[in-house]
Amino acid sequence: MARKAGVVGGGVIGAGWAARLLLMGWDVTIHDPDPEAPRKVAEVLANARRALPGLHDVALPPEGRLSFAPDPEGAALGAEWVVEAVPERLPLKHAVYARIQRAAPGVTIGSSTSGFRPSQLQEGAADPGRILVAHPFNPVYLLPLVEVVGSPANPPDVLAQAEAVIRAIGMYPLRLRAEIDAHIADRFLEAVWREALWLVRDGIATTEEIDNAIRYGFGLRWAQMGLFETYRIAGGEAGMRHFLAQFGPALKWPWTRLMDVPDLTEDLVETIAAQSDAQSGARSIRELERIRDRNLVGILRSLRGTGGPQEPGWGAGALLRAHDAAHAPPPPDLSGPVLTLARAVPLDWTDYNGHMNEARYLEAFGAATDRMMALLGCDAAYIAAGGSFFTAETHIRHLAELHAGDRIEVRTLVLGAEGKRLHLWHELRGPDGALAATGEHLLLHVDLATRRTSAPAPALAARMAEVAAQHARLPRPEGAGRSVAQGR
Repeated sequence: MARKAGVVGGGVIGAGWAARLLLMGWDVTIHDPDPEAPRKVAEVLANARRALPGLHDVALPPEGRLSFAPDPEGAALGAEWVVEAVPERLPLKHAVYARIQRAAPGVTIGSSTSGFRPSQLQEGAADPGRILVAHPFNPVYLLPLVEVVGSPANPPDVLAQAEAVIRAIGMYPLRLRAEIDAHIADRFLEAVWREALWLVRDGIATTEEIDNAIRYGFGLRWAQMGLFETYRIAGGEAGMRHFLAQFGPALKWPWTRLMDVPDLTEDLVETIAAQSDAQSGARSIRELERIRDRNLVGILRSLRGTGGPQEPGWGAGALLRAHDAAHAPPPPDLSGPVLTLARAVPLDWTDYNGHMNEARYLEAFGAATDRMMALLGCDAAYIAAGGSFFTAETHIRHLAELHAGDRIEVRTLVLGAEGKRLHLWHELRGPDGALAATGEHLLLHVDLATRRTSAPAPALAARMAEVAAQHARLPRPEGAGRSVAQGR
């Protein structure tokens, strides 16, 4: 039987909570007085269905059932966990808690508040120990952090239950040691926000320039190592103590508007250094650098997008894509084997065996196919007009190992171009020129409107036939036409 949650407030945060819970198999009942709430929730849920399952390498449980209630009481009835995501007005929150606790005594209420302390939320409540802060980050269905904040009124088992619920839906509960206005994460965000406002106000930077400073620089490091581990690496082999000794005095310099800085006493330095040692000291600085570099490559490559009209790249990924486009080689001679790929094997193409993963050979050949299609005339403009090729059959032979950093090239032949069919042969060679893999691909031309096979446009068909005739005069590649288990 599915677990049940209630959500009071169907805005961005409430809808995000509902989507996360539903996709993790919970039944969810939402209350929101906005008559447009069902539509808005449905749209957020559609985005979540598209994105969240792709985070995991296992199938998610069957999706829970979504329903709507006319009042907070209806959302809370039968629930083991209630999300409060109403506007940040304390009297409104108090009124909602009173109604929920009368209708469903004993249910735990997690407030999504970004600023109020739990003791403020609990004022005047019939059961204050069942009200706590469970502050998420948007989009809730993707970002895992939830700040869990209690007060002395919360029994330990209630906080433990909240953490268990959060873990059960794939999120990370960060339990604060004490309540404080705006918790932890938003205090960082507010500090950066204040400084950004001053920079715009003083004419130092535009909003876009400030965003670029974050997304092209420290934001990428923070995404995978946070603040202190990033600075530990900056301290080199001497670690955090050296970093604090070298850069600590700058905190007293008037670099920012935020000058209320704690004194770096010996006790504070020792506390920070000891905690940093416990956090990261099991790894050498070189190991941390390698971990950082691999993570950054993965993040940056993900930000490149697919290159299609819906995913042209974003942030630093768009920068990488633009750089590659500016340095693309000139169109090659099509009369012989055509150079369709020249690159290095990236870090994220290697697997647990330390060599290039078999799926990446297909990715390399797929990129070579795309390049060959474009050279023949099936380019972005042709595809936008409604025609393209779909791969119907693929045969890859893996002949040699490749490793991260190896320079690879793919050269391509057109073995056939009759009617709707395009028959390609790829040879992938490693840094020593030795043959590392071959790929044989049969593609069919399709009409993208009907998704059915169709004849290529006359100009494309003529170009395909011309190149196929030129390549037919070359020796037929060894291995072409073979199937699995035939001799090499």
